[in-house]
Amino acid sequence: MTDENLLNGAEIAPHKQQRGTGRRLHGSIANWLGAAILSGKYPPGTTLSGEIEFSETLDVSRSVYREAVKVLIAKGLVESRTKTGTRVLPREHWNLLDPEVLSWALAGEPDLDFIRNIFELRAIIEPAAAALAAQRRSRDEVKKMKKALAEMTRHTLATDAGRAADQEFHDTILRATRNDAVIVLTSSIGAAVHWTTLFKQRAGTLPRNPIPDHNRVYEAIAAGDPEAARAAMHALIELAHEDTRQLIQARAEKGPERQ
Repeated sequence: MTDENLLNGAEIAPHKQQRGTGRRLHGSIANWLGAAILSGKYPPGTTLSGEIEFSETLDVSRSVYREAVKVLIAKGLVESRTKTGTRVLPREHWNLLDPEVLSWALAGEPDLDFIRNIFELRAIIEPAAAALAAQRRSRDEVKKMKKALAEMTRHTLATDAGRAADQEFHDTILRATRNDAVIVLTSSIGAAVHWTTLFKQRAGTLPRNPIPDHNRVYEAIAAGDPEAARAAMHALIELAHEDTRQLIQARAEKGPERQ
């Protein structure tokens, strides 16, 4: 299933959209089920239909369905027992920092609480990371940030290339901390940046250009000023959160769109 299908909140069973075998097919089923769980279609405590019934409904083999369920188990979304079947676990068990889970959470219409949680996490991690990066970054990392910023400006965040550069910008800052405990969060923070930006693009025209916010972060880190870097990153995240919140509320007031 493509990013576009996920972000359109497709309700069509994945096999109706693309046919495949092995990893590709069970991955498609896992994406569909994961997005359905994160959207609330299958809330915590729900016991999913039996293996035979579900595999027939989705028109896939039982082995493909089992492999898809294993993916969800690994991410803490469900548990599967011989006598009780596959049950959706409480939300506190979900690995919400997993990049795929983040993509499923933003596949449809995320609620404001979830969006707030993501931006609060970023506000805890990234300003401190920017301050450390200002003290510890290498010349090569400054060059990478400058190049990413140039690519963002050239392509804009409305394109895949621009969003990839945005992720590289944030990833480089986390790596520049020289802190392994922070660096391990790179894929999760990168996924949060990617999917919230993609969501904003889907929701409508961005209310303002966020690239100058990134430039202020870059300038502070390049200058080796940790407090300025911390403040600039905090402002970037707060403004991005407010943009996203406004777009979600505007869509809610407008009402659901027909797909």
